[in-house]
Amino acid sequence: MKQPSKPTIRDVAAAAGVSIATVSRVLNRSPLATRDMKARVDAAVAATGFRPNRIGSQLKSASSRMIGIMVPALSNPVFADAVHGVESEAEANGYAVIVSSSDYRPQREAACVDALLAYRVAGLVLTVADAGRSPTLRTLEREKIPYVLMFNQPARPTRAAVTVDNVAAAAEAVRHLIAFGHRRIAMIAGSFEASDRSRLRHRGFAGALAEAGLAPEPVVEVGFDEVELTGHLTNLFARQPAPTALFCSTDLLAIAAIGCLKRIGRRVPEDVSVIGFDGIAISEVMAPRLTSVAQPSRQMGAEAVRLLLARLAGQRPPSRRILPHSLRAGETVIAPRQAEITVLTTALQKGRNR
Repeated sequence: MKQPSKPTIRDVAAAAGVSIATVSRVLNRSPLATRDMKARVDAAVAATGFRPNRIGSQLKSASSRMIGIMVPALSNPVFADAVHGVESEAEANGYAVIVSSSDYRPQREAACVDALLAYRVAGLVLTVADAGRSPTLRTLEREKIPYVLMFNQPARPTRAAVTVDNVAAAAEAVRHLIAFGHRRIAMIAGSFEASDRSRLRHRGFAGALAEAGLAPEPVVEVGFDEVELTGHLTNLFARQPAPTALFCSTDLLAIAAIGCLKRIGRRVPEDVSVIGFDGIAISEVMAPRLTSVAQPSRQMGAEAVRLLLARLAGQRPPSRRILPHSLRAGETVIAPRQAEITVLTTALQKGRNR
């Protein structure tokens, strides 16, 4: 007579209505397993008669030579470039990587990190929605799980991070527009809830306007994956006087804005100047070529791995590394037409007075 097959972890997951990774987290006493998860998995284990292989679990309990990565979205080239930098540096040091994305949803971050920890990664390289108020980071610190942030610029100096100075970089972008003669500059900002970087860039935007004695201009807050901005821009440019320039908190939003400006009859750069933030490769080959603040995303990923490996080795490297940004001149920023008229009028008046 054929012996009945022993229940497996798949059977437990099906009975509990959760993923295999969740069952593994509960069985391995992951700190990120919620009370509800534990109750459902424990009930399923009892119902199925599943018996975990404790010897196998003990063998797997040691940290592997793997690094877990979590970014908001791989569809954004700036994060894909950073992941490439992580992979290259990790491979050079004998580590493999596992990648997860939160889809710009702060509530997904704990689940993503939980799944990575189920693989017993040696440490984590993360980009979170809000480094200052992240429950996931608090849990990792409480459980002494090593991690390094990239792109995030946390106020707390003890939180290891590799980033650029988002406030200074955004201010430089706005000063660039002001230098061309723009005085009415609006901002297209990615969701402040989903990105502390977006909030910091807004701070730089507002600070540069105040520094120049310019009145605050509207901020249009949108989702990072939002490409249909026509309605937002229609409302923005219905204002009188309308903006002559847009500062966008990412290159992808800048590219989306340029397409939608065309739909509402505004030419770039003749009618509206546009500047982005990230310096992604596609911004250099589009027409017109996008003016952008470039951050070294690939280097950022590599530096994050170096910092993580130093911490794993018991070293005490500086917890914060601010990498230099650069302003990449393109073809989407010119002097506003009103400024050109003013310059021409002034020149004519000087000519008559001679």
